[in-house]
Amino acid sequence: MASRPYTHGHTPAVLQAHQQRTAQNSAAYLLPFLTAGMHVLDIGAGPGTITADFARITSRVTATEIGEEELSLSQRHFEHQGLTPENGIEAFFSVENICSLSFPDSSFDIVHAHQVIQHIGNPVLALREMARVVKPGGYVAVRDADYEGFFWFADSEHLTHWRELYLEAARANGGEPSAGRRLPAYAAEAGLRGAQFSNSTWTYTGSEARWLADSWAMRLEESALGQQIIETGLCTHSDLNTIASGWRRWALSPASVFVMPHGEILWQKPIPSP
Repeated sequence: MASRPYTHGHTPAVLQAHQQRTAQNSAAYLLPFLTAGMHVLDIGAGPGTITADFARITSRVTATEIGEEELSLSQRHFEHQGLTPENGIEAFFSVENICSLSFPDSSFDIVHAHQVIQHIGNPVLALREMARVVKPGGYVAVRDADYEGFFWFADSEHLTHWRELYLEAARANGGEPSAGRRLPAYAAEAGLRGAQFSNSTWTYTGSEARWLADSWAMRLEESALGQQIIETGLCTHSDLNTIASGWRRWALSPASVFVMPHGEILWQKPIPSP
């Protein structure tokens, strides 16, 4: 999907976070439009948890990722969940670049991407490709976070510093971490006229806030993100450890709240007039 490094990397902490994603908590805006028999293309499927939920509804999905190693995660998840032809599921897996998809025009009923556009250097081209491969009458569905819109309580200089570093690292990799608010503009430039915009949030309190804090702390300590930040000279390894500890201390308070806003677009491809 992109030639630059994936900002988060693929450490256990990252994969565990991605495995928490379901169609209900990550694609609720799309669910009313899914029906049995539809063929869904899920771009950037990651561990395949959202894709698997789609498969349980439509029975036919294609999952894509940027490489064989990444794609194997969703393949293994489907096998583990018993989502196989013997159980009535048609699942296909393909290594793809979102800006140059290998599929023919008008191949899918739904083309979906979750937390993908924010990592793409050319989001407009990516949306045009998604629109190309969806059938007339079908839907393009995109959801992305908006990091500059994240808010939390109580205030923490360490979380503020974390966000500043993440924004710089993501943009250095050619992405836009606040893509959520920009989706309507991207869609308009891509020619997706009439795309509907909505928003939704992930909210973390109590034990979920502690889990989130530990997840981000481990990403700073162990993942490609921390290494990229150090290599770009934004801070030192010691600084990252201080921020990671700050994350964990912040989450100890029972009053801690963290909210992640997301932007969503849903576009229906026009059916040509007879």
